[in-house]
Amino acid sequence: MIRYTSNKQLSLAEFDWPFQTALDENNRWVKLSQVVPWDELAESYYQAFTSKRGRPTKDARVVIGTAIIKHKLCLSDRETVAQIQETPYLQYFVGLPGYQMEPPFAPSLFVEIRKRMGATLFDDFHAAVVERIEKGPSDPKKRKDKARPADNDKAAEKAASNAASHGERSEGW
Repeated sequence: MIRYTSNKQLSLAEFDWPFQTALDENNRWVKLSQVVPWDELAESYYQAFTSKRGRPTKDARVVIGTAIIKHKLCLSDRETVAQIQETPYLQYFVGLPGYQMEPPFAPSLFVEIRKRMGATLFDDFHAAVVERIEKGPSDPKKRKDKARPADNDKAAEKAASNAASHGERSEGW
């Protein structure tokens, strides 16, 4: 079953923050949240699932945002969840409506998603997310070039190769 919430980002002012100080609009996670192609990545993510059976999936924004955080900070599954739990900017980045003190999900989410997607599809999805984020903001001229399948395969292979050469954990994200 697919459960999807619109990826229209809350404004920083709408993010429910229980403290007196405002969050900084110039924070790197706030800025990155504005350039990530959330809808495009969500469409790719949901291709691996069926809407007719199984438990509802976690919202794509949470999963994709978590994958980005895990990659950019080189964290384990457990540490990724802990960092999101402790950091309001990361909670904002993954699309939570406000700050919450409890963990947004269990670290086993990573394992469940890897199982549901299958190793090959998961690795392809992860490489595509990493490649897309490392490119930075999209340029319409570059998008036309990106549509060529051979280039996508090479980019995915390069991202996977870079991850392996940097000694990233084999947990997947």
